[in-house]
Amino acid sequence: MGHLVGKDLYRRLGKKIDGLTIRAPWNETFYAILKELYSEEDAELVVKMPYSLSTLERLERVTRIPRAKLEQQLADVCERGLVIDICLQDRYYYMPSPMAIGIFEYTMMRTRGGVDYKKMAKLFNEYLRESPFYDVNASGGDRVALMRALPHDGSVAADEYVEVLDYEKASAVVEQAGRCSLGICSCRHEKEHVGERLCKAPLDNCSTLGPVAVDFMVRHGFAREVSKTEMLENIARSRELGLMINADNVQRNVTFMCHCCGCCCNVLLGITQHGYPNMVMTSSYVARSDRERCKGCGVCSKRCPIQAIPRVPDPDPRFRKHGRPAVDESFCVGCGVCTVKCTSGAMKLHPRKQRVIHPENTFARVILQCLEKETLQNQLFDDPGSKTHAFMRGVVGGFLRLSRVKQALMSDRLRSRFLRAMMAGAARRGNQPVTEM
Repeated sequence: MGHLVGKDLYRRLGKKIDGLTIRAPWNETFYAILKELYSEEDAELVVKMPYSLSTLERLERVTRIPRAKLEQQLADVCERGLVIDICLQDRYYYMPSPMAIGIFEYTMMRTRGGVDYKKMAKLFNEYLRESPFYDVNASGGDRVALMRALPHDGSVAADEYVEVLDYEKASAVVEQAGRCSLGICSCRHEKEHVGERLCKAPLDNCSTLGPVAVDFMVRHGFAREVSKTEMLENIARSRELGLMINADNVQRNVTFMCHCCGCCCNVLLGITQHGYPNMVMTSSYVARSDRERCKGCGVCSKRCPIQAIPRVPDPDPRFRKHGRPAVDESFCVGCGVCTVKCTSGAMKLHPRKQRVIHPENTFARVILQCLEKETLQNQLFDDPGSKTHAFMRGVVGGFLRLSRVKQALMSDRLRSRFLRAMMAGAARRGNQPVTEM
């Protein structure tokens, strides 16, 4: 009976995590992950917590756990990355960690021990292979991905008038960050333990940016603080190695920057192995090859981390051996990796027909992500112990699942107005600092 009660508790924990910003479908491997990482006491705490960022005072009211015990429990789960605690305007806010960016990354980035990396890598690897994780998070044609591609410096064609905005430049993002840190790449670490790492890319190049995010990462030992100079050197190294740079999908207050290879990155594998190009939001650019300048060497196709440059037959002698590069614009994310090693200068990034508009900040991204993932009702009525909130989650959730409603709120015409309403609602609940993240 105890086993059944325990499994029911972990089933409720799984449902809670599935209701956050990234869907996490249940299967036996997910159960094994939760059982390995969360004690029953941890699971009970997270199940009782509100879905959204909440102060300690609110957590005490909602969970009904005495303050001293609650603080002790939170300190423990935050140290393991199972709960996120961030400091905004000298006040701490807490929320359960989603599967990504959260449970997976912080588990594989931990440096203070207490985790069996080989076991966890195997479980995470099996979960991503066996569960419909990619299907539920990308098959709906979602427009708001967790990450966006950043073009490498010098990859955009210079012979056209193109204004590359600051938030589209990796170096400018770093310069504006305030604080920076580097940690272990969770994907590369996982692939190393399961024997699937094929690259020689460095392990310690996962970048966190900004005072709030860096404070969280450094406090809990997930990363070490570094200078802007070291961070810029890391970007330059990624350019030389032909790694794709993916950043937090926001225009302001970017919190992370990934340096991704095609063999290890689970997001890129979602594109190449599962066929979902919307796993990464594109830059405002797309790769194109100048036929006259192309030497037909085939390097661009080999270096593309998402296999978006197939070779097609061409009678020209230059292309007899490798074929001519033909960029699949429906897959190309505009990262510029193909341009880095192109010795002839034939491959360059060019503006897309329409500039891609990224969410303004983290608050906007989370709201839009949850709308697409059909979990926004959990952010609006976030108290799991309230019958009123449970009722409203059911009613509003059903309304927001209507395709016409979702399309209208995501449209260019209504999206800004919808987000302003969400910000006003958060401010009325006393969460004004959260809306400015």
